[in-house]
Amino acid sequence: MGYEDYGAGYAAFIALYSVAVFIFAIAGYVLSSFFLMKIFEKAGVEGKWRAWVPFYNVMIFFKLGDLSPWLAFGFLLVWIPVLGWLVGLAMAVLGVLAAWRVGLKLQKEGVWVVLYIFLSIVWMGILAFDKSRWNPNIAPAGWAANSFLADRTVWDGIPVQTTNVPGPGVPGYGQGYGAPQGYQQPGYGQPQQPGYAPPQQPYGTQPPAPGSVPPAPPTTPPAPPAPPTPPSAPTDPNQPPA
Repeated sequence: MGYEDYGAGYAAFIALYSVAVFIFAIAGYVLSSFFLMKIFEKAGVEGKWRAWVPFYNVMIFFKLGDLSPWLAFGFLLVWIPVLGWLVGLAMAVLGVLAAWRVGLKLQKEGVWVVLYIFLSIVWMGILAFDKSRWNPNIAPAGWAANSFLADRTVWDGIPVQTTNVPGPGVPGYGQGYGAPQGYQQPGYGQPQQPGYAPPQQPYGTQPPAPGSVPPAPPTTPPAPPAPPTPPSAPTDPNQPPA
């Protein structure tokens, strides 16, 4: 075999390898975008097209994972020499954090994020087609107060991360962010004046039902009649007057 034959064979191998890698990459992107579309549907994201737009779907995934979607622009810095591998490591950590939060909202334990680390496509497929339901009312992330990491954006068609507490019987009850905004407990709508105390109901009594007429208070009973005067003794006509 001459040098020309060796060079032609090597070039053909590189060409076939490049085509195979390209096909594999396209297939992986189509499959992952399809799984993301199903996950976005569970989360209430409007528009299936959002899962198919490169880079934009990562921003939405970060946002659903309680991370600022603008952090996804860090992927554009991985090509910087020397600094690129540090940026790539940081972005991988952010991806794991977002996957952890998305998994929690889809009723998955935190250990499920291990599957995302090693087989992210399998992780997305399970979350896309299992019977889990989206629940945003979970305990806030540890970075909720961090202005750099936390999500503060509002986009049309993408649900805003709620801060309400779910009611009894809803998964995540007792683990929410606090009382719903604008909520006031009954009887506390108006500020109380100093020295004011709300009226107290007597123990054992029930307030009248709406629309009913309360009974009239009992009146004072009349005084009993005076006893009759006893008749006077008859007088003797033969007795002289006194």
